[in-house]
Amino acid sequence: MSAASSPESLTAELRQQGYCIIHDLLPASTIAALNSDLNFKFDSTPFGQGSFYGNRTKRFGGLLKRSPIAQTLAMQPTILSVVESILGEACETIQLNVTQAIEIYPGEPRQFPHRDHDMWNGTKGEHEFLVNIIWPLTSFTAQTGATQIYPYSHGPEGMERTDPGEPIIAECEPGAAICFLGSTAHGAGPNNSDTPRRALVIGYSLGWLKPYENLWLSYPPEVARSFSPELAKLAGYVQHRPNLGNYEGQCPSILLGDNVPEHIGAIDALRPDQEQMC
Repeated sequence: MSAASSPESLTAELRQQGYCIIHDLLPASTIAALNSDLNFKFDSTPFGQGSFYGNRTKRFGGLLKRSPIAQTLAMQPTILSVVESILGEACETIQLNVTQAIEIYPGEPRQFPHRDHDMWNGTKGEHEFLVNIIWPLTSFTAQTGATQIYPYSHGPEGMERTDPGEPIIAECEPGAAICFLGSTAHGAGPNNSDTPRRALVIGYSLGWLKPYENLWLSYPPEVARSFSPELAKLAGYVQHRPNLGNYEGQCPSILLGDNVPEHIGAIDALRPDQEQMC
C-alpha cells in the first residue's frame, strides 16, 4: 500500500493478513540522514551471539536518544493511528516496546520463524499484544535478507496452523514501513549479498505489559526531559489506570519537571468505573 492509504484501510489490511507494507511513508532523504546518525554506533557495536540474535548481526537499542529522526519515526501519525486502533481494544494507553537497530551482515543464515508475542506468558488470541514496525535503512531484497512474513499466520486461526505456509519477502526501499502483528510469524531472511542490510524496529505494546526494552534505563529522566510530552508517555512516563507504573503514588512524568518535590503524596489514578465504587 502507499502512504496515501488511509489509516482505516491500513488497519483493515493488517487485521486481515497480519501485515502490511506502506511504501514511501517517509522521504528517502530522511531515512538516509537517520542512517548517517547511527553510523558510529553501528560501527562500534559488536556482533551478537546466538542463533536468534544472530552471530553475524549487530543490534542496539535506545534509538530515541541517538537521533532526533528516530523520535520522528516513533511518533509518525499514520503509524500511531493504526497501532492505537489495534491495541486500544485491550489497553488504555500504548507504550513503546522496543526501539532497536539491526544490521545483518553477509553470511548470516535465515532466522527461524517466530511470533514476537511469545516473549510474554498468558493466553494468546483474545487480543494482540504488540504491533511492530520495521523501517529499512537500506534496500530490503531477497538477496540482502529482507524480513520473511507468513501471511494469515496471526490470530487464533493462524496460530492453530501447524504449518505457517510460505512466507512473502518484504521487499521495499528506505522510506517504507513494514507493519506486522505480534501474533504474525516472521523472521529475517538470509543475507546472501555482499553488503550488510540495516533496519530499525520500533514496536508498540499494550501499556500494562512489561516491555522488551527496559524503557526507564534506556531513557532515564535526564534523557526523557528533552522529549515532547507525547513521546515521554510512549517511553513509559505515564500511568496505566489503575495506578500502574506509578512513582511514589503519582504519574512518573512528575520526574520530568524542573523542580521535583522531595516529598510526594500519592494521588489516585482510577478508571471511571472504579471511582464510582469508592
